[in-house]
Amino acid sequence: MPIRWRLTLFIALVIGTILLVLGLALYFLSRSALLDNIEDTARSRASAVAEAIESGEGLSDEYVEQLTLDGVSVIVRDRSGRVLKTANLPAKGEAKDQVWREALNSGEAASGTAALSGDELYYVRAVPVNPPNGPERVVEAGKPYEPALETLEDFATVLAVGIGVAFLLSIGGAYFLARAALRPVDAVTSAARRMGGDDLSKRLPVANPRDEIGRLATTINALLSRLEAAFARREEALARQRRFAADASHELRTPLTSIGGHARMLDEWALEEDPERAKRSVGAIRREADRMRDLVESLLALTRGDEGAPMDVGRHDLATVAEEAAQAAQIAADSKVSVEYVRPERELVVTFDRGRILQLASILLDNAIKYTPDGGRVTIKVGERDGWAALSVSDTGVGIPEDQLPLVFERFRRVDEARTETGAGLGLSIARQLAEAHEGYLEAESTPGEGSTFTMLLPKKPNPRAMR
Repeated sequence: MPIRWRLTLFIALVIGTILLVLGLALYFLSRSALLDNIEDTARSRASAVAEAIESGEGLSDEYVEQLTLDGVSVIVRDRSGRVLKTANLPAKGEAKDQVWREALNSGEAASGTAALSGDELYYVRAVPVNPPNGPERVVEAGKPYEPALETLEDFATVLAVGIGVAFLLSIGGAYFLARAALRPVDAVTSAARRMGGDDLSKRLPVANPRDEIGRLATTINALLSRLEAAFARREEALARQRRFAADASHELRTPLTSIGGHARMLDEWALEEDPERAKRSVGAIRREADRMRDLVESLLALTRGDEGAPMDVGRHDLATVAEEAAQAAQIAADSKVSVEYVRPERELVVTFDRGRILQLASILLDNAIKYTPDGGRVTIKVGERDGWAALSVSDTGVGIPEDQLPLVFERFRRVDEARTETGAGLGLSIARQLAEAHEGYLEAESTPGEGSTFTMLLPKKPNPRAMR
């Protein structure tokens, strides 16, 4: 059953129950009030007649008429029960009740019911009287229940009809109330149906953000925003992965083609016919194999970084690491390029993985030496910048165009032919990954024709738990 009908039935049942309880309470209160009024009237009239007889004033016709104006009947008996006087007794009425006898026997007023006229039931009040100059008597005052019962019957009919009409109106009102309350749900459902798996940019309508449905729609919209962002990141990651696989395949294809060609030449004729050519082919195969090994090692390094390989984090002097990297780079440069290390005035102790930061510094130095002409200079130095520890490597190489500078950290990215003589274009990507693993980052500055500066910035007080 739809929620609209369930709400309608629930509200109608609640309202119907309330109306029924109120109707019954009102009926019984009215009945009690009417019957109490009959009994109080009979008691007061019986007491008034008894007082008049005891005082010796007698019962004048005018006085009796006043007492019986609202349908009260009066009977005066002697001790034996013989009727001495009646007032307003129905024409066919008979004073055959036993209430007067109970009053005489007990000497006190008594009450009861009796049929003074056919089947019509009366409430009777009997009061014993001892007049000063006469025998003992009994005064009875009775009032019929029938008028009150007829009034109650009419009232019950009106009440039942009113409750029935009110119940029907409550059903209609409950239906429209439920329909109005659930209208935002219908709008949300319609909007949700229009959404497709390929388009998560649509949002659910929010009629009132402060009610329950509005808060639900707002929450779902927030969830859709997160899903949209997650799918966008997923698509971006898949695109990078496809591009990475294509670039890696391309990089591996070149040395494999070269190795295959030289191997086929050696197999077919070079070993026997041209030993000198065979020797050069073997050297080419070794160089291409070394190139493939370097590429595979770089790919493994990137994969380990993507998977969040654990790090050996500790407190180390960044200046000592920079000096060690500079010494190794100077040896590798073979005096073709000058590698200068600028020693800081004091130690710069930072939390990091010493091996990985040494690898990062070596990548920056190797990159600078590779693209600096012979006789050029590469400088490495450490310092502080706005609460960060900084390691920068500057060169006097060919520089990078401004529009290509933001792309130098992408995998397999080649800026121009002058910077792609060797290597697979993964070094700076690995360096950036190592910096980000330490909650740091890399930045690059360059002037074409003058040189470039790559700077690694590490937080001096990182969160060790955040380091992968």
